[in-house]
Amino acid sequence: MKLFFSFLLIISALCAASRAGNIAVYWGQSDDEGSLADACATGNYAFAIVSFLCVFGNGQTPVLNLASHCDPASGGCTGITDDINACQSQGVQVLLSIGGGAGSYILTSEDDARQVADYIWNNYLGGQSSSRPLGDAVLDGVDFDIEGGSPDHYDDLATYLSAYSNQGKKVYLTSAPQCPYPDAWVGKALDTGLFDYIWVQFYNNPPCQFSEGQPSDLQDAWKQWTTGIKANQFFLGLPAAPDAAGSGFIPTDELTSQVLPGLKGTSNYGGVMLWSRYYDIQTGYSQAILSSV
Repeated sequence: MKLFFSFLLIISALCAASRAGNIAVYWGQSDDEGSLADACATGNYAFAIVSFLCVFGNGQTPVLNLASHCDPASGGCTGITDDINACQSQGVQVLLSIGGGAGSYILTSEDDARQVADYIWNNYLGGQSSSRPLGDAVLDGVDFDIEGGSPDHYDDLATYLSAYSNQGKKVYLTSAPQCPYPDAWVGKALDTGLFDYIWVQFYNNPPCQFSEGQPSDLQDAWKQWTTGIKANQFFLGLPAAPDAAGSGFIPTDELTSQVLPGLKGTSNYGGVMLWSRYYDIQTGYSQAILSSV
């Protein structure tokens, strides 16, 4: 009997070690990162996150910023519909990220959250609008990358967006909180349990990011997140190059040998999120870790 249980433990450990994860990448904020379709065509990513809807709430006219890719205000981004369709046909989920590190966004009431949800539904998801910034393609969901303003009413926004799943196609909700737990900006929203994927930013946060030869700070924070919040899967959010963030870059060999083996045994492990497609092109980070994620 002891031998039998030992055998089961070994099999369980092998299954956990071999659990395959996915890679998510942010696209839209760099001039030399190529098209969205090119990113998906690499076959490296399961999620492409279009960033950012950086102005919304408090009666403001929402603004999508895609750097120099195109100008949404003049209707110049509707051609991205073809890219979105191409990505989705390859099994890549395409999400709209709201917020970002620079912008003007805040939700001032539950009704404000409802109005923003309605806007996103009609202009980027399954609703109808005469001026859809990315054309007729229907995105798969919404990513909350809230890094300022106020933490209030994002739980309401998540509730309203999630309710649109009842109208047909599921609206996936994702978020990119900072690794200090709980997150100051989206903590209340994440407590709703409505989020499908959470890519925690383990960078620009020295207390909980990786230190060479001492992965315990990151591992402890990972455990807090994966046991404290209800979500389908959690992703390790990382910069794809040393200059992609102020701190927190992990060389690919250290990631695959020192970090991922300790995380992949988590039942809700999802993979790795990278900031961003531009930096991934520079370093080939996703390609280097693809077989180990």
